[in-house]
Amino acid sequence: MSNFNDNLRDSAVFNLASAVTMVVDDSAFGMELTAGALRGFGVQIRYACADAGQAIDIIKDHPIDLLFVDCDMPGLDGHELVRWVRNSGLEPNAFVPIIMTTAHVRKSKVALVRDCGANFLVTKPFSPATLLERVIWVARDSRPYLEAGNYKGPDRRFNPTKPRDYDERRSDMVALAAKIASDKAAAAAVETAS
Repeated sequence: MSNFNDNLRDSAVFNLASAVTMVVDDSAFGMELTAGALRGFGVQIRYACADAGQAIDIIKDHPIDLLFVDCDMPGLDGHELVRWVRNSGLEPNAFVPIIMTTAHVRKSKVALVRDCGANFLVTKPFSPATLLERVIWVARDSRPYLEAGNYKGPDRRFNPTKPRDYDERRSDMVALAAKIASDKAAAAAVETAS
């Protein structure tokens, strides 16, 4: 993430007051934490849902501009809700920016959030400034939405990749990377033996 103050200065072009925002969280404390932070910078919560079922009923009938989803909910959890949204085929809701929230972050949790199609993960408790930074980041996110295998959502690659040569295949790139690693290992072994 770049310098937070730079993001705020550039954010003057965003008017979040009219954004149709939904927060889905089974915890009353988590709901109030998210809603309070959002209200602090002008976002009005149009829909507050205590479970994924309520959210699905609303998403089927109403366009949403910004969606906050807690990862850990009983029944249909946040990851399953995000997958449902991405696979729903509902325009424009299938492409809504989704920020997931959680109190417990492990490497596997980050992978689940990335792989379900969410745009970003924020750890609770968070400061309003952190949440605002993430909202602005998601609003500026220019990654294309992809459909690849079971995945639908924003491109998971944050860094631009070097374009391949016109005739270079993915398997060629993997083989080249393996050869480079093997050559480095052999050179290190020779140096150690010397």
